[in-house]
Amino acid sequence: MSSVLAIFLQELPGPVLVLGIFLPVTLLLLLLIAYFRMKLMAVEEELAQTSDRQNKFGSSQNKRRRRR
Repeated sequence: MSSVLAIFLQELPGPVLVLGIFLPVTLLLLLLIAYFRMKLMAVEEELAQTSDRQNKFGSSQNKRRRRR
């Protein structure tokens, strides 16, 4: 099996290996990282807004409960 792999790597030119396999895979991984980073930032922003709302409404509800 290793001889088949060695022959394949000998016959495959270096630029084809780099430009045809490694570069597209690297670019795809970088795009995925950027996409998930943007999604994570959006979710963190929503969570911050939700917690701010809960803090505003939660504090007024706690005051009402304490008065009773």
